[in-house]
Amino acid sequence: MKIKINLAMDTKTQLLYELWLEARSRLEEKINYITPEDLTKTLAPSKNSIGFLLRHIAEVELLFAKNVFGASSIKIIAKTVIAKRDTGEWTNLESITNLLAQARYDLGAIIESQTEEDWETEIETTEFGIKTKAEALGRIVSHTAYHAGQIGIIKKYGI
Repeated sequence: MKIKINLAMDTKTQLLYELWLEARSRLEEKINYITPEDLTKTLAPSKNSIGFLLRHIAEVELLFAKNVFGASSIKIIAKTVIAKRDTGEWTNLESITNLLAQARYDLGAIIESQTEEDWETEIETTEFGIKTKAEALGRIVSHTAYHAGQIGIIKKYGI
């Protein structure tokens, strides 16, 4: 999918949504090539598997949608965040890809629903302090891209 940006017509919300969508495409390209056998792969000395990282990405995106952007209807128990380590249970590809799809939908919808003024609204979290919603979007974009890169390296070199 090619995204065409028209700066003269697009709102800040549209531009930021398109930026997020393009950044997330890096993860989505990798998901298409993940097999069930890949989910347990790690790269020493890290114990984090591809399955753990994929689940973690989805959970954090859902947490952002809920806690940063105000999607109060989202219910998420962030098991990877709670455990703070890979417990070895992230081996169901269908379950993980379904959660990633849900996170993409929910986060995308709440980003698209932001008003122009919302992007300058400051929010505070224990994880990263006080940020505007626009700055927080940068956090979730970089978080997803960072772990997508790890997944690519683990898939290529991990065992």
